[in-house]
Amino acid sequence: MKKLISTVLKVVIFFMGWAILISFTPEIKTNNQAYLRLWWEFTPLAVVILLSVVFVLVIEKGKIKIPVASSFFKNSLTGVAMGTLWLGSVVAVLFLTKTMDIQGQNNIASIWIWILASLLNVAMQELLVRGYLYQLMKQKYNMIAATVLTTILFTAMHGGAFEAGIIPVLNVVSMSIFITLLLEYTGTIIAPIIAHFIWNTIGAIILGGVSLASDYPSLLKTTFQGNPLISGGDYGIEGSGIVLAVNVILGIYLFVMNKRISNSKIDTLPIKA
Repeated sequence: MKKLISTVLKVVIFFMGWAILISFTPEIKTNNQAYLRLWWEFTPLAVVILLSVVFVLVIEKGKIKIPVASSFFKNSLTGVAMGTLWLGSVVAVLFLTKTMDIQGQNNIASIWIWILASLLNVAMQELLVRGYLYQLMKQKYNMIAATVLTTILFTAMHGGAFEAGIIPVLNVVSMSIFITLLLEYTGTIIAPIIAHFIWNTIGAIILGGVSLASDYPSLLKTTFQGNPLISGGDYGIEGSGIVLAVNVILGIYLFVMNKRISNSKIDTLPIKA
């Protein structure tokens, strides 16, 4: 019971502390919406990094670690490959079924600033739910408990999905589980950040089919038509049942790969006489 109370308190203080601190974010004076969005994404990330350092080094005294640099180059490529396969397979199906159509192009000022803002947003989300909190629950209990907690938090952060219907909610839940399995497979949070970044940046800023904050622009004028179960209807890519299918398939693949890695480690353990 003592362990449970201590763990719950740490989770609540960490998450609520982050939410309270970012509410004090000062405004900056600029007429450039891209720079304003960059600032709005930077401050939550800075706060979650600060809290992570305090909790890991001070409260946990280094007993819990957030994996970052493990095989950095290799796992970065894995993140790129998984992110590209993830979004690419969904978009390919939508194009082949003619439920997704590009009808033109918009002019975006400061597009690289918008892309950088998207990266900061993704890094913040992943560090917030799959950084310290995930590692805390995994150490104190197990991977399943850690996955359940972080999936609940991740889904709560995407509350708009509940207004869109059951498919968007299932997409968020299955996405969280898939990204968590990617974290376990690579052993670093870098791969989930990169895969999530590809999904958000190409899916939203380029294709305009993924929902970010309302001020984010999209380079292409994309429409979705036909069967809403496939096209996503008014909710675009994130409302499509194809996303759910791809999330499940990739999740199963990573689950199997993680089991193989786990079994190979057991097989190589020395036998004690």
